[in-house]
Amino acid sequence: MNKPVLLAHAGRLINHGPTVLVSAAHGGRRNVMAAAWSMPVEFDPPRIAVVIDKKTFTRELIAASGQFAISVPCHAVRDATYTMGSVSGRDLATSGSPDKFDTYGIGHFAGPVLGLPLVQGCVAWMECRLIPEPHTEDAYDTCFAEVVSAQADSRVFDHGRWSFRDDNTNLHTLHHLGGGQFVLPARTVQGQVLAPR
Repeated sequence: MNKPVLLAHAGRLINHGPTVLVSAAHGGRRNVMAAAWSMPVEFDPPRIAVVIDKKTFTRELIAASGQFAISVPCHAVRDATYTMGSVSGRDLATSGSPDKFDTYGIGHFAGPVLGLPLVQGCVAWMECRLIPEPHTEDAYDTCFAEVVSAQADSRVFDHGRWSFRDDNTNLHTLHHLGGGQFVLPARTVQGQVLAPR
């Protein structure tokens, strides 16, 4: 069901504030973590911002590789999403355990442009190149990146629009409220331009 998304519409994949899974790989190591704060910041070229704590293993891999991927999880993968945000990839690595993908059986596939691990079972995916910000890298957790590929599950995102309906609730995106509690969008509604009086 994965369908390429026009890069001009890539920002729409996260403009409604979903929890995202951030994955990165470098030097034979890889990791995935959950992030609650992400947003589009530019249209052309498409650029996003995502908050990734400087102390995380994922951020270390991003700094080393200059790239990362975003997977937008849905109701069907809520437990995996909560786990990815609750378990440290660095702790797994130092204990000799496999990475989160192998330890928890998280399916993934290679992104079409950068080959980064994209999480299966999600409803949207983006591969991103980090935009270096030398004066802020040590001070802030926010990462800025340019989207170089985007795709989405056409059952819930097609022609540049989300479609959250009663018959596809398992595909609705997750919005983290804290402590492992998520809320789902109820449904999409279409607004109309008011007629002048």
